[in-house]
Amino acid sequence: MTHPTLLVIAHGSRDPRHAATVHALTERVRTERPGLRVETAFLEFNAPSVPRVLERLAAQGADEVVALPLLLTRAFHAKTDIPSVLREARARLPRLHIRQADVLGPSPLLNATLGRRLREAGVRPGDLPRTGLVLASAGSSDPEAIAVIAEIARELRHTGWCAVRPAFASALLPRTEDVVRELRAEGVERVAVAPYVIAPGRLPDRIAAGAEAAGADVLADVLGPATELARLLLNRFDEARVPVGASLSA
Repeated sequence: MTHPTLLVIAHGSRDPRHAATVHALTERVRTERPGLRVETAFLEFNAPSVPRVLERLAAQGADEVVALPLLLTRAFHAKTDIPSVLREARARLPRLHIRQADVLGPSPLLNATLGRRLREAGVRPGDLPRTGLVLASAGSSDPEAIAVIAEIARELRHTGWCAVRPAFASALLPRTEDVVRELRAEGVERVAVAPYVIAPGRLPDRIAAGAEAAGADVLADVLGPATELARLLLNRFDEARVPVGASLSA
């Protein structure tokens, strides 16, 4: 019996900053829990692929893998793409026990990471009552995912911001620049934009361009390899290994 392996599954991107950020995050996870084997795989654009990593683990004698989607909401990739890839792997590698962990969001640790990035960008606690926050996510066609973003915006509104509004970088509306201008028109003194995305890439660049075009006062960085995010990955790993009906404290 080997120790379980954490397999972090990222979407992948043609932008090299994406893979570099994912690898930096998984390295942070290793630092947080020495001795845990942490592997990284990508759905597309980057290597190694999910099937390739699982085949290598099986060949090396691994018998338990927790596959963790590096996703913030339960949308298409979490509901369809990743389960399909894992089903195929289970059929080919019957001796390898593969569990799929839950997606990362929503979580207080994600909100804490957003707060960290906003503070690093210059937002101070005393700024919140006069600052509107644009929560800029990638967006999704999945209503469940969009509802989660809206709920996070409502939660953040109760932490002291004068307003919090969601925005999207994909085909969904409103865009980042639309919400920044909307807040200005309502008389909000300062506007901060917080990308609710893990790694750099095309959509985060679109968020940044919208913030700049509309004259936002603050643009936070992507969530990236923050300590809080690494701890959240470990929480999801631990939760996936707890039998149904049991609790982490049991």
